[in-house]
Amino acid sequence: MAEVRAKKALGQHFLTDKGIARRIAEALSGGGAALEVGCGMGVLTQFLLERNDLTTWGAEIDTESVDYLHVHYPEFTPRLMEGDFLQMDLEKLFPDGVKVIGNFPYNISSQIFFKVLDYKGLIPEVVGMIQREVALRIASPAGNRDYGILSVLLQAWYDIEYLFTVSEGVFNPPPKVKSAVVRLKRNNVKELGCDEKLFVKVVKAAFSQRRKMLKNPLKAVFGPMRSEEHRFFTLRAENLSVSDYVELTNWVAERL
Repeated sequence: MAEVRAKKALGQHFLTDKGIARRIAEALSGGGAALEVGCGMGVLTQFLLERNDLTTWGAEIDTESVDYLHVHYPEFTPRLMEGDFLQMDLEKLFPDGVKVIGNFPYNISSQIFFKVLDYKGLIPEVVGMIQREVALRIASPAGNRDYGILSVLLQAWYDIEYLFTVSEGVFNPPPKVKSAVVRLKRNNVKELGCDEKLFVKVVKAAFSQRRKMLKNPLKAVFGPMRSEEHRFFTLRAENLSVSDYVELTNWVAERL
């Protein structure tokens, strides 16, 4: 029970269904290095290690889990890193790139995706099991109420697939919500066609008051601009596509 409480504090719900673990492992394409984030007791790890078309690495912050993995998967020990994935320098660790996979802790799943964005030039693919609500959000198209900041930022650089839903009963401890598995594959975009930092700022500003027309949150963040109106100003944040946000970012840049 002490171990379960410790894992729960870390936001980790351990998958116990090996069939689902195998499906997650098989969802990642072959070739190159794969980094499992949050290996836990190795239920997903064992199926990744079976794959001859991947070199599997692991990142695990919990010392008890690391000790368990050393004992039960000794062949994995040289490639198991004890530490916080969010603090890792992936460019130094994987200069040739790395795919990311895992049963992501609910409480840091959004941070993991922001980390992926920071290293989008190195991460060609992500397969992750996350809270279903977050999965729906990042896979949602424009015009849907689930569409949000992460939807826009991730879809700018990745093609996103909602693969399947996972029920609460296959975890220990069981979460209070359903989970889902998503797959992100790097698209062909090399440059957005606008200032990327300003793009992020515009998107975050737009969704800061998502129920209001865009002119309100944009003026609140950027202040009065030389030209006060844009054709998107009467829309809400969820109505704009990635390309719309690129256009809006360039419009804002000209008026700052």
